[in-house]
Order: sequence, then C-alpha cells, then structure tokens
Amino acid sequence: MKKQIAILGSTGSIGTQALDVISQHPDMFEVFCLTANNKVEQLAEQARKYNPDSVVIANETHYDTLRQLLSDRPDIKVYAGKNALDEVVEASTIDIVLTAMVGFAGLSPTIHAIKAGKKIALANKETLVVAGELICQLANQYRSPIIPVDSEHSAIFQSLAGEGDNGVEKLLLTASGGPFRKMSMEELYRVTKADALRHPTWDMGAKITIDSATMMNKGFEVIEAKWLFGIPAERIQVLVHPQSIVHSAVQFVDGSIKAQLGVPDMRMPIQYAFTYPDRVSLNGERLDPFKQSLEFYEPDLEKFRCLALAFEAMKIGGNSCCVMNAANEIANRAFLEDRCSFPSIAAVIEETMQKASFIKTPTLDDYLQSDNEARAIAQELIR
Repeated sequence: MKKQIAILGSTGSIGTQALDVISQHPDMFEVFCLTANNKVEQLAEQARKYNPDSVVIANETHYDTLRQLLSDRPDIKVYAGKNALDEVVEASTIDIVLTAMVGFAGLSPTIHAIKAGKKIALANKETLVVAGELICQLANQYRSPIIPVDSEHSAIFQSLAGEGDNGVEKLLLTASGGPFRKMSMEELYRVTKADALRHPTWDMGAKITIDSATMMNKGFEVIEAKWLFGIPAERIQVLVHPQSIVHSAVQFVDGSIKAQLGVPDMRMPIQYAFTYPDRVSLNGERLDPFKQSLEFYEPDLEKFRCLALAFEAMKIGGNSCCVMNAANEIANRAFLEDRCSFPSIAAVIEETMQKASFIKTPTLDDYLQSDNEARAIAQELIR
C-alpha cells in the first residue's frame, strides 16, 4: 500500500523537494495533506497537482483566498489556523508526517503528530532545540519513531545503522562554514543580507540560510544531535567542511570512523526518511570522488559567536535553548529587514539569554511563556 504523507511546510525548500521525491515514486507514496503559512497561491497549485485529502493555510487571513482558488475542487478539504495544523496530523490514515515548517511554530503540530503515534520525518530544527527532552519523552511514550531529515543527522543515523550497541566515542558534525568563513570580524560588520543569502553549497530558505551564515544553524544541529542520539555536547565535534560532501560521521570507541558522503542534495535524506530501512532509486547527480577534494577546519567560535552560544545554552540547560531560539528568530528577521547588523544577531541573542527568566525544569507551558518573553526582550533590544 502507498504510504500516506502529510507535509507541514510544503511550499518551502524541504517541502518542495519532498514533493519531487513523491513524484518519482507514485507507486510508493501519496500526499494526504499539504500546509503552508503564507504562500497561498503556491499551496493551491500544489494541491491541484498532488490531489491531497486536505490543505491547511496557517495564516487565517488567507483562508478565503485559498477556498476561492480551490473552489472547483470540492474533493480537497480546506482549513486554516494553528489549531487546524494540530488536528490534521492526527488523521488515522497518515503514515508519515514531514515536519518542514520553519521556527517555533513547528513544535505544537509535531507534538500532536507524536501523540497520534505517527512516524516523524523531522526537518524542523526548533522542535528539538526548544523542547528536546519533552519531545524524546513523548516519542518514547507514544512509540512514535523520529527519523532525521537534516543531511547531517541523516548521515549520523545512516552511519549508526547496523552498529547495535557498539560504543560511540564522538559525533563529527560537518558545516560548510557559510559565505563568510574567511572574513575578518571587521569585514562582517559590512556584510548585507544579499551577501548572507548567497550560500556556497546549499539552496535553502532565507531564515535557515542566515542561520547557516551565523553558524547558529550548526549550533541548533548540535542540540538536535544531543537529543536524537543521546550523546552529550562535549562528545559532539563540529568540523568546517566547505565542500559539503561528507555530511557527517561517527567515531567509535575503537577509533574507526564511519561517514556518509554524497552531493549536496536534500532529496536523499528526505527519501531515506520516507523509505527507511530500505533504499530506493533517486534521479539526480552522483558524487564523483575523483573531482572532489575534502578539507576540514576548526570553527572560529569568536567570529561565529552564535555557535558558542548554542554550546553555552546546552550547558546551562532548562529553558535556555528555548530562549536562545526565540531571540535568534527575532534577530534573524531583523537582519533580513535591515534593522540590525550581521554581528548584532549574536549580541541580541546573548543579551536576551542573560535577561530572560531561567526555568530549570520547564513544562510545555513554560516553553511557550519563555518563547514569548524572549521575543519581547529581543524586540526591545533591536529597537
């Protein structure tokens, strides 16, 4: 039988590439639900092409527009709002929920999908960054498998396959280094959003591209890796690897290293999350090892302060990662809107972490309150 897939964030980079994977395997997959936040016209076009059972536009102001665009398709149910996102993932016919939404907004529907026992193809970093301990507890309680979609975590996941209880010494998490790897601190004050959006190897959405340029994205991935694989932060090493060919690796207690390599193509980890433990064919470029050099460098934690802040937040624990994420979302958006400089992103995050209330053992309500408080603090700092 075809696997029924719900794609949260179908109009984004991960969502559109997931639809390409589904298109290549119409005998294996079928779209049950598509969701978007604001891109209502694109969502309607996707609905016409993939014929889902339902579509959800998170921003309720676009509901009437979406209904009008699909007025001749009464077979497609149209919903709007955050509650609709939470409810649609609970549908009994869904096999896999791809969480490709960006930001804190992905937390609630992911929790609802987990409680419904769905297989989670996790592409929303903030879910584990904000509430990793809670998510892991719920996934275990409701027996909801979480398969990582991030290329780095997928690489680690693949490298661990078949290793059973063999001891892991450390995880080697690779990073491209972004477009400013060779710049001085002085030069960073002059970069623009156009500069930051020119990622050297990956084609991603604006928010995650800026996070990659600040290396906050890599900080998020360290936090994710901690929760996904049960490895403490001090045993996770970040390697700057400009070629983005080694997607990440695992070093075992005997000193051997297993890595997963491939061209930078997010469709591969997306498809692996859909088909695990099987592998199926995928059209696309193949890695030619004779044409690629492999370089690795240590990250500069002074220049890329966001990565250092992520390690600090993990060390502090409690709601610190939630606060850090909220401040980053505000500062990232401010930079994209030309309201703060590139280095100011880290400064806003650091000061917000210092000013926000600390909660040692947060509940879900605490996370929600911490997110709101941190956003307000960060907004005030940017003004």
